[in-house]
Amino acid sequence: MEKAIWTIYWNEYSSDTYLYGSKIDYEARNCVRFKNELMPPGTVIKQWYSLTNYQAQRIEPSLPIIDGESRYRIKINIDTKDGKGCLVRLVFLDRYEREAGDFTIRGTEAEFSCPLKTYSYKMQLINAGMKEFVYHSVTIEEI
Repeated sequence: MEKAIWTIYWNEYSSDTYLYGSKIDYEARNCVRFKNELMPPGTVIKQWYSLTNYQAQRIEPSLPIIDGESRYRIKINIDTKDGKGCLVRLVFLDRYEREAGDFTIRGTEAEFSCPLKTYSYKMQLINAGMKEFVYHSVTIEEI
């Protein structure tokens, strides 16, 4: 059986993006330039969801459905100018939208598995001291 691979791009939906003082250039589907000189570290820059309420948000889920029985590899393709990195945090939620666990990635690649009671999850791109970066994609693959 072939293992699944999903690629997550930055969509132009701005409700889940940190916009205060930010300059965002959507050059291509896999090339989004983000710049903000005054954004404090720890700020959630962008969020993606595996489950959404379409009537409230008017977006469809951008993350794949994953289960608690498999292991996954996540690869982060982000270029930073000043060498400072970013954090990617996966927040796993149960069916009542309470946090069931989380996993934080500092770097470009990591392996993870989600808790068994995960019903949905969200992925957060978090500022770790950078002022500008180019987002290409995030890839999640089953291993």
